[in-house]
Amino acid sequence: MKKHPDSLMDKLHYLQLPWIRENVEPLTRQAAAEAWGHMEYLTRLIEGETLLRTDKATARRIKAARFPVLKSLEQYDWTWPKKINRLQVQDLFRLQFIEHNQNVVFLGGVGLGKSHLATALGYQACLKGFSVLFASAADIINTLAAAQAAHHLKTELRKYLKPRLLVLDELGFMPIDKHGADLLFQVISQRYEKGSIVLTTNKAFKAWPSIFNKDNVITSAILDRLLHHAETVILEGKSFRMKERNQP
Repeated sequence: MKKHPDSLMDKLHYLQLPWIRENVEPLTRQAAAEAWGHMEYLTRLIEGETLLRTDKATARRIKAARFPVLKSLEQYDWTWPKKINRLQVQDLFRLQFIEHNQNVVFLGGVGLGKSHLATALGYQACLKGFSVLFASAADIINTLAAAQAAHHLKTELRKYLKPRLLVLDELGFMPIDKHGADLLFQVISQRYEKGSIVLTTNKAFKAWPSIFNKDNVITSAILDRLLHHAETVILEGKSFRMKERNQP
């Protein structure tokens, strides 16, 4: 039989209130010295515990998102792309599109920061309390194909359907066969109007049949669901990496 907690510290440990347990004594001394009222003293204790739990929850969301690297909007170099709608991008960071289960497509050539902006949006969503998952198109297809072969596709598919935001990176860099296209379609169609997608691609929409093995039917079905409630951000210019290579 578990021993009933006797001391205040034991009770705080039993109730899983680590911040209050660690800070109750110094805050009690500060409250006495500064003549706080009971409500102010209680408020300070509860605020501290709440902030600790909020920080831990945010850290868990960021870890669960599986970002390859963390990026923020403040780190983005706006001076390099020849064309980008800065106000459009900044407005996306209000995250209203997630509230309305809408999508965002970053479309542009290689090395213009599409993945940076997509990751930064995902990171901002984590900070604001949304569940997020980052994955490349190739990783999603390979994972689902392996799951289907092992007869647990539905279980694995749920991992891509559950988060409020799915960051789907690098669509178009590698051709996708019919089987892969069908698997990716399941993710996009089942998230339709139920969760948001932030997608990066280097291919204009008219060139998407070349991604999906020239299958116009599956291409149209994917585009129809993806773009029905979507905002597209166009990026033009030369690669950041070429810029760095040319620097002395």
